[in-house]
Amino acid sequence: MKELSVLIPTYNDDCTHLVSTLQQQAEKLGTAYEIIVADDGSSDQETVRRNRSINDVPHCRLIERHENAGRAAIRNFLAQQARYPFLVFIDADMVVPHDDYLRRYASHPCETVIDGGIMVREGNGPQHTLRYQYEKSAEGSHLVSDRRKHPYQHFHTANFLVARTVMLEHPFDERFRRYGFEDVFFGKQLKEHQVVVEHIDNPLSFEIFEDNASFLNKTEEGLRTLHQFQQELLGYSGLLHVVSRLRHFGLLPLVRCWHRLFGGCERNRLQKGHYSPILFQLYRLGYFLGL
Repeated sequence: MKELSVLIPTYNDDCTHLVSTLQQQAEKLGTAYEIIVADDGSSDQETVRRNRSINDVPHCRLIERHENAGRAAIRNFLAQQARYPFLVFIDADMVVPHDDYLRRYASHPCETVIDGGIMVREGNGPQHTLRYQYEKSAEGSHLVSDRRKHPYQHFHTANFLVARTVMLEHPFDERFRRYGFEDVFFGKQLKEHQVVVEHIDNPLSFEIFEDNASFLNKTEEGLRTLHQFQQELLGYSGLLHVVSRLRHFGLLPLVRCWHRLFGGCERNRLQKGHYSPILFQLYRLGYFLGL
């Protein structure tokens, strides 16, 4: 049974329920464990105040950082703080749907990297938002059978186990400060260094969905990140593959023109909740080409 450091980076998320759930599971493992939440300079001080109760839970602690270091740096920091040989990284907005979630990781024989996957369920927040519809439409790609076909391209940071030695030797690239693609680049690094990535059926659940405006802003931020690192992410982004095909057929000027004319209308429809996969991907493509 693996000794685990469960690591949760957070920014303006109340982690108290998540930590309580994980601590109850960890207590049943019969092995050493710790749960560390690292607050990456949250602006919501009431949330920070609530999270301080984590320090009262056995084997759990909250680390408060007063400046936002970014999604890559906060994970590297957590790995450095951890004391046990195996690290379980969990995004703060995820929900644990199974009582044996930690046990599946602790008992699995793989000792490099394990991706547990995600699932999508309706939660207590706003239902059928743009984010919910997007995640629901992509649910098939989260199945373990699909992830195993391209284990490095399908790596996600929301839910994974990694040996601490692997993480310290191959840290997240801290140039990725803004939202998006730090996990994709990490997967690329693992492939280049021939680190085995195993995919198993041990999902966390998406049940908390931001409003449409926030999701569109986050999507655009991710596209700016992709634009910044596009040369390094070739072969690891479906959007870059589409751009390459359009360039081959000389269609990029047409798509740019379309976005200049209709991109605003597309964004308004999406923000109002009129989601379709084609509309969303067309808007993403046009926005990316307009950068």
